[in-house]
Amino acid sequence: MRQLIYGMQFTGRAEQVDDAPGVLRASATASSCTITSLVGSGGVAGMLTPAAGGMAAFESSVRFTGESSFVESGMVTFGKDGHCFRFSTVGQGYLSPGPEPGVQQGAVIWRIDGGNGQFAGARGLVASNFLVGPAGEVTDHHLGLIYVEEPC
Repeated sequence: MRQLIYGMQFTGRAEQVDDAPGVLRASATASSCTITSLVGSGGVAGMLTPAAGGMAAFESSVRFTGESSFVESGMVTFGKDGHCFRFSTVGQGYLSPGPEPGVQQGAVIWRIDGGNGQFAGARGLVASNFLVGPAGEVTDHHLGLIYVEEPC
């Protein structure tokens, strides 16, 4: 198997599911990008820069298990050719008040449960570090370390 690393910033929305109290539906998209981390005399600086390429999409169901804990499952799709993986929470995610009034900040680790295309037979973990604004706007940073089958 070969190692695949990806990092992307997804933006979208999280909305309450009407007939399911304590459940949110999240959806977001991300464009191709490069991530730069520079360490210098002033510490560290980072930036995301748009790059040529396609889009990725993320959809999930979030079920709250406590005041600041949740479990999540969903799918991330890359491009239009059927490359996707399904995921679920390892343990529980964490959500707490964020850096500004009305903003929530959270993090969760997902395990790859299966996939199609490039992700058929894949395994690995993805870290999701996110913000949810007062109107349900989501900014979600993914950092994935995934093992995929070598192509024939």
